[in-house]
Amino acid sequence: MGIQSAMYSGVSGLNTNSQAMSVIGNNLANTNTLGFKGSRSVFSDLLSSNVFGSGGSSQVGRGVGLSTVDSIFSQGTFETTASDTDVAIEGDGFFVLKEAGNNTSYYSRAGAFRFNEEGYLANPEGLIVQGKHFDPVNNDELLPDDPSDIQVANVGLIPANATTELTFTTNLDENSTQIGAGVIDPAIKTTFNYSASSQVYDSLGDSHLISLYWRMMDDATNTWNAAYTIDGGAATALPANLLVFNSTGKLAAPVSANVNIPAATWANGAAASTIAINFDCTQYDSDSIVIGQQQNGYGAGELTNVAINNDGEVVASYSNGKQINIAQLVLAKFQNVGGLKLAGSNRYTASAEVGTIRTGLPGPELGKLFTNSLEQSNVDMGQEFVKMITTQRGFQANSKIITTVDEMLGELINLKR
Repeated sequence: MGIQSAMYSGVSGLNTNSQAMSVIGNNLANTNTLGFKGSRSVFSDLLSSNVFGSGGSSQVGRGVGLSTVDSIFSQGTFETTASDTDVAIEGDGFFVLKEAGNNTSYYSRAGAFRFNEEGYLANPEGLIVQGKHFDPVNNDELLPDDPSDIQVANVGLIPANATTELTFTTNLDENSTQIGAGVIDPAIKTTFNYSASSQVYDSLGDSHLISLYWRMMDDATNTWNAAYTIDGGAATALPANLLVFNSTGKLAAPVSANVNIPAATWANGAAASTIAINFDCTQYDSDSIVIGQQQNGYGAGELTNVAINNDGEVVASYSNGKQINIAQLVLAKFQNVGGLKLAGSNRYTASAEVGTIRTGLPGPELGKLFTNSLEQSNVDMGQEFVKMITTQRGFQANSKIITTVDEMLGELINLKR
């Protein structure tokens, strides 16, 4: 009975080491799989029964069994790529993916994403990346809704946006000649001290040139007037005594003037416009100069590129220079990451063993994102080959147990001769 028990112990060793070799083989097969997390085999001994001898009771083992196969979720190294939609995670987070029409969440560390024919951001197997969307009106704020499919719906022209606000950041020379009262005439340079121009857009996206003319009215009170022209037309005066500077060269109060432009002025069928011109001006002892100008209009534009930045924001760029925030990727983190179950194709599903699932935006807690990068497999080939050697020796040793027990049984049978 004892000899046969030794044989079955050898059989258990063969089975267990065979399973361990399968784990090693799977690790080595996936050394180039994006985001792959290697596994390890954990063995445990098996107890059969108690035996009694002259020294008392003893326990006899009956071999070895496979306790569990653990996934090793250590950080993999990064590969730099040329794709603007490749993303790698540094940290504990996972990308959240869903199949079209299926509410089941899948989790992955493989960030090789691309846009499919319907404009959805998806992985190579077609699962759609989940994220929070930006407010179309206030494009810098995320909507307070749950994560959903990321899609760039507008792959054609985006409509134009008429200019509604124009800001001139300008210094007007304190040593300018006082011109005094009178009409500003762009054709007569002696009627104004300084001028500057900016491009603006109508409702159809056509660009126009609005020019500002400044005129010092009273040097003693640091008072200036201004007028504007559209596309070189006749000058229109802005409210009198528009700009008044204090003794430190700054405006006594913020100044803004609304300019109402009728549709006839555009002469192309565009709607009438109202542009608020903001004057962020100073009056220092320095040459008159436009330090900066900014307006919020733009013409129609074609989609030229969609990229993901290091904050996980999906940004669409258009030929008119406009960039629109589409969505921001979300990451998931698990209380017990070992509870994740493999689902194939670089995916995991969350079982009850994962505990609490924390889903949110990239950051110190959930993980930092790197664009134009992909996480490689965390399998250490050298370590796997060492495990392969020890597993092979373990298999050989257990096979030797069986052959030795066979010889012993043969000797037992030969006792009858």
